[in-house]
Amino acid sequence: MILKRLSVVNYKNIAEADLEFSAKMNCFVGRNGMGKTNLLDAVYYLSFCRSATNPIDAQVVRHEADYCVVQGHYETERGDGEDVFCGLKRGQRKQVKRNGKAYQRYSEHVGVIPLVMISPSDGELISGGSDERRRFMDVAISQFDKEYLLQLIRYDKALTQRNVLLKAETEPDPEVLTLYEETMAEAGTLIYERRKAFVDEFTPLFQELYGLIAQNHETVSLTYVSHGDRGDLLPLIRSGREKERILGYSIHGTHKDDLLMQLEGYPMKREGSQGQNKTYLIALKLAQFEFLRRTSRTTPLLLLDDIFDRLDATRVAQIVHLVAGDRFGQIFITDVNRGNMDRILASAGSDYKLFGVEAGSITTL
Repeated sequence: MILKRLSVVNYKNIAEADLEFSAKMNCFVGRNGMGKTNLLDAVYYLSFCRSATNPIDAQVVRHEADYCVVQGHYETERGDGEDVFCGLKRGQRKQVKRNGKAYQRYSEHVGVIPLVMISPSDGELISGGSDERRRFMDVAISQFDKEYLLQLIRYDKALTQRNVLLKAETEPDPEVLTLYEETMAEAGTLIYERRKAFVDEFTPLFQELYGLIAQNHETVSLTYVSHGDRGDLLPLIRSGREKERILGYSIHGTHKDDLLMQLEGYPMKREGSQGQNKTYLIALKLAQFEFLRRTSRTTPLLLLDDIFDRLDATRVAQIVHLVAGDRFGQIFITDVNRGNMDRILASAGSDYKLFGVEAGSITTL
């Protein structure tokens, strides 16, 4: 999949932009806070119907405006055109259209334009809570497995309703609790199976890419941990009712899953240097790209937001060599340093476009 043209109106600090892109590498240079990340986020929005950095839709609309619009014209490997429109007016439900036809559910669009984004916020995958690592698995799997996304939504709704009953002052109806628990167990079993299969297939890809970037100086691993490992989920979910009435929330289920990240057999959070952590995260996301490329009908877009900070020259060179090759498709990359970008482009030796970003204005350099 190639993003040929992007039109943006009133998205965050970008008042207006109409850009045409290279089919391979697109580079954006500018100081921090000028709008480079916002532009990548607009591209992300067209794939996921939401911002990568802000879950509140109204807050992506530029402060002085009442609405925002993001439109992308794509081209598939077969040469077919795909037009995606996302429009949001304050106080109204956003509109998402594909080739002029509106979606009833935004989840139907996820996976149509597969995309992987690497950004400084990815550090939360290592330092943050287990919800960040579950989200990493969910975003990866949902882009190629529609049934997984539907069951994930179903599970979350049942979990939310069960928690409401657990927090209630009056004793909840046991039959209603049972109904939500059965839904959680049914949906949770599929979620567990798909996550486990994903991690089993994904881990060798991740280890290969980490080894290429780090030149095999370190050994890394991923381990999926879930209540599903204990067997049937339903009795496990039911077993916590008494304690959960005191706590006011559910303590068993796939919403407690985690992905253990290790370096040389020890927790990455404790053992990794800044450079090793950055390498780990980049290898994770590049492996996610490779996995999606193999499982999707089209090559994903790759967004690299300020990824070279805190990496030594050798690792930067290895990453550039990787992403500029035939293994990866269209790339969008940001950096604050024009010199860094020039060196990256010279090393890549592939087709590219270079843009400058200043106070939300994007110009071709």
